Amino acid sequence: METRILGRTGRPVSVIGLGTWQLGADWGEVDPADARAVLETSLEAGVTFYDTADVYGDGRSERFLGEFFAAHPDAGITIATKLGRRAPQEPANYTLDNFRSWTNRSRRNLGVDMLDLVQLHCPPTAVYETDTVFDALDTLVDEGAIAAYGVSVEKTAQALTAIERPAVATVQIILNAFRLKPLDEVLPAAAHAGVGIIARVPLASGLLTAKYTESTTFAENDHRTYNRGGEAFDVGETFSGVDFATGVQAAREFAALVPDGITAAQAALAWIAQLPEVSTVIPGARNPEQARANAEAGALRDLGDDFRRGVSEIYDRHFRAAVHSRW
Repeated sequence: METRILGRTGRPVSVIGLGTWQLGADWGEVDPADARAVLETSLEAGVTFYDTADVYGDGRSERFLGEFFAAHPDAGITIATKLGRRAPQEPANYTLDNFRSWTNRSRRNLGVDMLDLVQLHCPPTAVYETDTVFDALDTLVDEGAIAAYGVSVEKTAQALTAIERPAVATVQIILNAFRLKPLDEVLPAAAHAGVGIIARVPLASGLLTAKYTESTTFAENDHRTYNRGGEAFDVGETFSGVDFATGVQAAREFAALVPDGITAAQAALAWIAQLPEVSTVIPGARNPEQARANAEAGALRDLGDDFRRGVSEIYDRHFRAAVHSRW
């Protein structure tokens, strides 16, 4: 597994990480034994970067990771968590007192004295522009509660604002074959500033596995059922905000580009991981087989210019008009 430096944290991390939203909530039921198996298999496959949030299962994901880290204290693991979505999304709530409370809870859940990386969890746009918010995060670094901080964003404009902050270590952003806008400005700006890029929703909520059909359904408690219109949170987090039927068709075209011997999902992950500006890609996994296959994408040969051109053509034909200006 290739490793890269995670922006201004200075930490080496695996180019394929693991997102653990699935292990907490919003993707149907996950058995605790399966969650632990996913974590163990990921580590065995070379994954050293794990992303979570205090809101995933109201701390369930963090607690799974805390148990896992306690069992592997010397494995070189980096755990990133996120804060801010357990309270109303109002700029006035992003205060030092709240940050202390929220990070203390995450430290307890993860069983650590210092959090490796804390990210603002897709806050309102005004938060990125508020100096006191980042002063508060600097204070937590000075106090030893967190080692570094970054942001998770919905929109590229938010990412560009954050990158200008001198102590922002990382930006987490949706980036996949159906969401290409970050390539325009965000990735070049981050590379110039030395800010790490964490690519989330890399499989467009599963569309890029090319396993879905127009008639595929999901569990009632799966966000792919209840958030298709943005009823619960930003619709861009579900299928990258693209129309489901259009996404299914585009995924078939994407699969036709994939070289023999690898899956569509592995190609989708490798396409992102082979962007030099990206620090790590964080697919989720519901079972050990998915976790192992995802990790293997970090060691695939270069997909080539023809593949990359094909990705751009699919995006231009199916998605650019609908999503490019939106996020």
